[in-house]
Amino acid sequence: MSSDTPPVIGFICGSLRDGSINKRLEKALTKRFKRAGLKTTSINLATYDLPLYHGDLETPAAVKKLIRKIKSCDGVVIVSPEYNGGLPPLLKNAIDWTSTLGKSHFETPYWGISACTPGPMSGIMCMRQINYILMRLGAHVSPIQVGVGNAQVAFDSKGELIAQPSATFADNLINDMLEHM
Repeated sequence: MSSDTPPVIGFICGSLRDGSINKRLEKALTKRFKRAGLKTTSINLATYDLPLYHGDLETPAAVKKLIRKIKSCDGVVIVSPEYNGGLPPLLKNAIDWTSTLGKSHFETPYWGISACTPGPMSGIMCMRQINYILMRLGAHVSPIQVGVGNAQVAFDSKGELIAQPSATFADNLINDMLEHM
């Protein structure tokens, strides 16, 4: 990567729901990354036709398209809701499908993990599971995670992440990703 070219960070949100607090976190993180001089891109899982993973199904063309998008990024940040203490099926399904065609798209970008919840626990269980899965696939994952609890008071009226220590974690994640790309 040329020093004149800013790194590209892809954002994958594990929620498709309109009004999702995790989409709100994704937007807030995107703003922070842009202010730090990075380019950002959304990797919107809704745009990839990925049926529920089943080993007998032929690999959909969308899987290769998703892998190309991930590989075009220097870093990828997953922003995920926590469903019943775990990661959402949408995200797990995308990981499972893409892993059927190899691991290079997990090994190349540097990965960050974040989660937002309405309660105080900030998605800690989900982030642990995502970290475990990514590392098992050979990903280089930042040890700094951005957990945001109590979402109703975590953002200001402009959508900026203001909750502490979450905002500091976000800045630390940016710095860590810059060091590792």
